[in-house]
Amino acid sequence: MSAPPVHRARAIGAFVLVTLIWGSTWLVIKDQIGAIAPAWAVTGRFTLAALGMFALALARGEKLALPGQTMAFAAVLGLCQFFANFQLVYRAEQHITSGLVAVIFALLLVPNTLFARLFVGAEVSRRFLFGSVVAMAGIALLMLHEYRAAPAGGSAVMIGIALTGLAVLCASTANVMQAAQIARRTNTLALIAWAMAAGAAADAVYAWASVGAPTFDLGVRQIAGIVYLAIMGSVVTFPLYFTLIREWGPGPAAYSSVLIPVVAMGLSTLFEGYRWSALAGGGAVLAMIGLLIALSPKQALSPSRKVG
Repeated sequence: MSAPPVHRARAIGAFVLVTLIWGSTWLVIKDQIGAIAPAWAVTGRFTLAALGMFALALARGEKLALPGQTMAFAAVLGLCQFFANFQLVYRAEQHITSGLVAVIFALLLVPNTLFARLFVGAEVSRRFLFGSVVAMAGIALLMLHEYRAAPAGGSAVMIGIALTGLAVLCASTANVMQAAQIARRTNTLALIAWAMAAGAAADAVYAWASVGAPTFDLGVRQIAGIVYLAIMGSVVTFPLYFTLIREWGPGPAAYSSVLIPVVAMGLSTLFEGYRWSALAGGGAVLAMIGLLIALSPKQALSPSRKVG
């Protein structure tokens, strides 16, 4: 049964908002890296985000106390999403453009759907499999363009691609966890708040161990960037996105990854001087076509367990 029109309209609105905000965060992340060590940048973002999420949960009347099993679940969720995923993303942006990181992250729907098939029992259609192959071919062309354009054999590009690929797997693990029954039984805001707190704690430990005590040389622009990433890019978006995962399923919710690179690559072209070639343009178009084939709008808006 399809969702009621009002409920569907709200879900679509949440989907669009998440897409627009996350499409812009890649460039803001890139701007942070030059002013602060990536490990500490992630720590600051999710420390502030956790505080904001706890405040939002309390304002909405959610109980923050969770059972021991749920707290353990939140900790694992936080380690996957707010520690490993973002530490890898911030590192990747030291090697490749923010737009390319976003394009590679567009493949999030592939492991999301496959993991959902393995662990949640969602079905995977032939349409999805065909679209995934087409999308990966497009991503391969983009990677080839970046490798050829990079100096010294493109080793930095390959490192950036590898780091982003690992980040995608970590994010996908966290996404599928949100479709588990224990997550569905728990208030979204409280669960995310504790997950962010666990992730921020792990980020701080890693940052201190890897780069030592934090040294900040931040101007108004960098501080504004951290606040934007913490509040708009985390507190506002993650509850919306995780709710979409619970309602639509991990694969359909990741349909936003089809559109996010369009926003990110546009901003990268404007502010990072990203240079397009026939190879890169063809790869981007092929990737978008593949992702559009993989999930049709009708499927993306349906709460059915069938994915793709």
